[in-house]
Amino acid sequence: MELTKPGLDILQPAWKDRAPASVDALFTCRDGGVSSGAYGNAEGIMGLNVAPHTGDFGACVRMNRSIVAQLVPSDPVWLRQVHGTEVVDADTAEGEPEADASVSTKPGVVCTIMTADCLPVLLANREGTVVAAVHAGWKSLAAGIIGKTIRVMRERAPESTGFVAWLAPRIGPEAFEVGPDVREAMLAGLPEADRAFTQGEGDRLMCDLALLAKMALAAEGVSEDDVFDCGLSTYSHPRRFYSFRRDGEKSGRHAAMIWIKPEEA
Repeated sequence: MELTKPGLDILQPAWKDRAPASVDALFTCRDGGVSSGAYGNAEGIMGLNVAPHTGDFGACVRMNRSIVAQLVPSDPVWLRQVHGTEVVDADTAEGEPEADASVSTKPGVVCTIMTADCLPVLLANREGTVVAAVHAGWKSLAAGIIGKTIRVMRERAPESTGFVAWLAPRIGPEAFEVGPDVREAMLAGLPEADRAFTQGEGDRLMCDLALLAKMALAAEGVSEDDVFDCGLSTYSHPRRFYSFRRDGEKSGRHAAMIWIKPEEA
């Protein structure tokens, strides 16, 4: 794998000493591909948009995905995301299954999700024997996708004694304006969800996706010390990140990826 390609901008979790050495992960930023215009970088060139449904040229998206594939041990397991709670087995997935999370226990298999403003949550158990990537937009969060994913991870790796999580770039609470229906949906599954909302104008609310995810993780027994939040807002950093809320339909997507390192030959 080569993580130092010219012009490539990626982020990796600051797991510190809490994550197993057998696990690796990354998040692709806006720079480092071949897309242009709205799908390009801040200068309108070299954009690393990985989503084929955004209106970008298909050839550019395919090339961008090829670039991303060079960063990881095998071709990423892409999903057709629908803001639901389906969790698929990346080890046996074929094509691009309709789901919003994937789990793997096989070294070298790359769990991958695409995001612009939704929250990417990357998970691993302490033993480094199971990993998962979760597309946690508000609908999926409210429906319990984080808890469901961790329960699947426990089933796949019953030896798990705990989990670590990385919260990658997403829209920040200063920009994510929602209606009261979102708060009501969150309260149905997260009793303390009110803490993640502040009053906006009229009946509008400002929503903190990361705080809601931390509540969902805590409900599954994930310690606060084991949750690592990059703290970056896609909306507030246009030079580094795409943002659907900021840029509209012609917004690219990032890739959030996690895998168990294959054993060296």
